[in-house]
Amino acid sequence: MKRHTFFKLLTLMALSLSLGLPAHSQDKAPIKILVGFPPGGSTDLVARLLAEKMSVVLKQHIIVDNKPGAGGRLAAQALKASAPDGLTYMVAPNATPVLQTLLYPAEVLKYDMLKDLAPVAVLVSYPLAIAVHTQSGVKNIKEYAAWVKSNPKEGSFGTAGAGGHTHFSGLQLGHAIGQPLQVVPYRGNGPLVTDLLGGQVPAGIMTAGDVLQHQKSGKVRVLAQFGTKRSPLMPDVPTLIEQGFNLDTGDAWTGMWAPAKTPQVELDRVQNAIKYVLALPEVRDQLINKATLNPDFRSASEMDVLQRKELLYWGPIIKESNFKPES
Repeated sequence: MKRHTFFKLLTLMALSLSLGLPAHSQDKAPIKILVGFPPGGSTDLVARLLAEKMSVVLKQHIIVDNKPGAGGRLAAQALKASAPDGLTYMVAPNATPVLQTLLYPAEVLKYDMLKDLAPVAVLVSYPLAIAVHTQSGVKNIKEYAAWVKSNPKEGSFGTAGAGGHTHFSGLQLGHAIGQPLQVVPYRGNGPLVTDLLGGQVPAGIMTAGDVLQHQKSGKVRVLAQFGTKRSPLMPDVPTLIEQGFNLDTGDAWTGMWAPAKTPQVELDRVQNAIKYVLALPEVRDQLINKATLNPDFRSASEMDVLQRKELLYWGPIIKESNFKPES
């Protein structure tokens, strides 16, 4: 046996012991990770990267099963219907369980996120930001507020779809600057960025990964982040709070859930593996530099507090907006 292979095996055995994992579990049934979006998107990328690395840590085959449709609800419904045996999980953005819980009645949703889904861990987070075309001449949020007040027709912003985190963040921004803003929904961030670059939409609210490259090229200007502090992904972009507007709609994030009543030992086993994998240098490099996502492990208990906090925050906002999503 080659020397580096021997030491690799020793490292994996030590890791299994430190995480409380069985040294040999190849005979176990494979784990399935449900993803409510098509292959190729950021949620799918996170799920597949974790599946690849966690399968080594857990010594158990992991399959990513894409179930696109209904904004991720199909995957959540499939998770609820799965046996709570530690073999089925879901990776999804926070908008899937949190905002959809507030937008849809129980008969449409067909699951209760607090009763039917068990949090496992937060995986990554990513800032939301507002960007404008550089030809607007606007350089910060105060100038943006003055601009849209002087030019009400410019008071609209594009988002990837309606009823999501960026949609309601934009409406809250309108309240903060004292000028109502109208949402222009697009079928994804790709078409939105195309129109923003072409000047067909005056502003866009989107994730960092969809706009940073265009700021670097000088085609758009990112005016502000919506979180309470600057994200390491956008250290040069100030928050709204820094610019004098008391608005924090939070970063978007992606987490992992299991069916309710999954044994705690299984939840702990997977949570520990996630924590280890997210700390690997090669994983951090892929997430930060290739996907523009911030590795942001948070435990199941922290994730539970976070999603409950978001339900309380967004509930009154969504109700006041009178927004009615398509079923």
